[in-house]
Amino acid sequence: MNQNDNSYKLNSTVQIKGLNYWYGNGLTRKQVLYSISMKIDPGEVILLTGPSGCGKTTLLTLIGALRKTQQGELFVLGHQLHGSERKTRQIVRKNIGMIFQGHNLLRCLTAEQNVQMGSDLLQRLSYQARRDNSREWLRAVGLADQMNKLPHDLSGGQKQRVAIARALSARPKLLLADEPTSALDSVTGREIVSLLKRLAIEQNCSVLMVTHDPRILDVADRLLNMEDGRLLPIVQ
Repeated sequence: MNQNDNSYKLNSTVQIKGLNYWYGNGLTRKQVLYSISMKIDPGEVILLTGPSGCGKTTLLTLIGALRKTQQGELFVLGHQLHGSERKTRQIVRKNIGMIFQGHNLLRCLTAEQNVQMGSDLLQRLSYQARRDNSREWLRAVGLADQMNKLPHDLSGGQKQRVAIARALSARPKLLLADEPTSALDSVTGREIVSLLKRLAIEQNCSVLMVTHDPRILDVADRLLNMEDGRLLPIVQ
C-alpha cells in the first residue's frame, strides 16, 4: 500500500484496523484483543463500555503509545505506531492527554505544580502564561481553593480532578480517559464530562473515554461496547 492509499488515515485522529494483542509468552500467552477496527474523528467524543477485564484499558494504552503494537494497523495523529521508533511514540504522546484511575500525581508537588507539568509541554508559552493556564484549568475543575495543597491533603475525588486538569492543561489533540468519573459524585462527574465535551468542541480534541457510569452516556457522539477483547455493536 503506497503513501497516497494511506492519506485518508491522516484525516482521522485514530485509525485502527485488525489490531490484535497478547500478554505473556509460550504456553502462558493469552490473547486479549481480537481484530479491533475503529476510527475516531477530530472533535468526536466516544465512550467505551464493557465488563472489567475485557481489554478496554489495554486498548487505551496501545492508542496512547504506552505499549508497542504487536499486530495490525494503528495510526494515531497521522503516525503509524506498529513498528514505530521510540522517537515517533514520544511525539505522539506529547499530543495526548491521559487520565487514568491511579491519578499518578507527584507527591512532592502541589496541585498547581502537578497541573503545570502538563502546561510545560506548551513550550511556546512563557512561564507565566503556563502558570496562568494551570490555574485556569484548576478553577475549571472546581479546585480554585486547593491549588497549594499536596496530594496527601486532597481527597480521592480531588486528586482525580487534579489529574484531569493536568491532562487538559497540555491542550491535547486526543484525550484518553479511563473511568474519569469513578471517584466523583454524580454532580461533579457530570460537570467534568461536560467540560471534556466542551474541550472537544472548542479545541477540536478527540475524546475516548472508558466508563461504567450510565449517567454520562448521553454526552457521547458514539458508544462502543467491548466484550472478551472484541468490539461489539451497541443495541439501541
